[in-house]
Amino acid sequence: MQNFDYQTPTRLIFGKGVVEQLPEVMAQFGKRILLTYGGGSIKKIGLYQKVLELLKGFEIVELPGIQPNPKYDPSVLDGVRLCKEHKIDVILAVGGGSVLDCSKAIATGACYDGDPWDLISYKVKAQASIPIVDIITLAATGSEFDPGGVISRTETNDKIGYVDKLNYPRVSFLDPTYTFTVSKKQTAAGIADAMNHTMEQYFAEDTTLLNDGFCESMLRSLMVNGRKCLENPEDYTARAEMMLCCTYGCNRILSLGNSQSGWPCHGIEHALSAYYDITHGEGLAIITPRWMKHILSERTLPRFVKYGINVFSIDASLDKWEIARKAIDETYAFFESIGIPMHLREVGIDDSRLDEMAHHIAVNEGLESAYVPLDEKAIKEILVASL
Repeated sequence: MQNFDYQTPTRLIFGKGVVEQLPEVMAQFGKRILLTYGGGSIKKIGLYQKVLELLKGFEIVELPGIQPNPKYDPSVLDGVRLCKEHKIDVILAVGGGSVLDCSKAIATGACYDGDPWDLISYKVKAQASIPIVDIITLAATGSEFDPGGVISRTETNDKIGYVDKLNYPRVSFLDPTYTFTVSKKQTAAGIADAMNHTMEQYFAEDTTLLNDGFCESMLRSLMVNGRKCLENPEDYTARAEMMLCCTYGCNRILSLGNSQSGWPCHGIEHALSAYYDITHGEGLAIITPRWMKHILSERTLPRFVKYGINVFSIDASLDKWEIARKAIDETYAFFESIGIPMHLREVGIDDSRLDEMAHHIAVNEGLESAYVPLDEKAIKEILVASL
């Protein structure tokens, strides 16, 4: 078991109607709020108006239009500018993980005098951050319970996972009813995203029975409850459990004491959505079974056998290689069954830039130290297999 140092300062407020506590929570941090949100779904479900009514006594500056795969320019830069101009005390992110990821980059960027990309690219370490509170409306990324976010810089095709302990949200409001209207496409992508977060931590060296059990039950829960959410979008129990699974996905609680996995599927997918702006969860679902096939070997076989038996209930008396291959096939079949396109060509990616992307991934994502090291040739093979 590996050494670790772990602390999470985030307060989770979970359940129906918890947003009513917003005024007293926000008052702890000040009066001047930057309200960040995306394309308008919060207005359709009435949450935007609800927030404004609850915060009548506060000064609110708005930053709308934050996109999926949030962009450094304009969203991060606009948010930093607004924070400095209006002397913002606290950021309130309302929406999905992209809105919150963007808000995290804004929070540290607003406390830095130089180019905020210095912080995102780890050229400079942030020294301060504006407090963040969030109301999550999409179960997927787990950004509400971790200090990280992913920011895209279009002109350089960079998509960077920016992690800084200063950027743990202070308070996260999680009301599953706000996810009732999420489309089937985005619900499925959220399931895939959270499953991949779990698998990236499961496929590692030096794991523990405790962490394996966490991950295996998370995967089973996401598949069972994810299907229920797709069949009946207003199934509160299923939405609630799926939301909590997603919240646990990236805050390290699933892997404390494990060796690091390197997050290879995320490393590969970051290039796909940086170059082509595809839906993150769909990209992960496409890549993951191909990555699994690529890394299956005598060394990794026991891990796949355990995964197949404990997650998919594959007959333990079968030949080990058969169990492993069935487990990979079951992973693919599940993603396909919830409506995710399972080939890159289906999401608009052909073979014209595979060499360029493979090189970009090999240079920038550090996958030579992944659970199974991946060089440029291996990355290209996985991309080709995913077409």
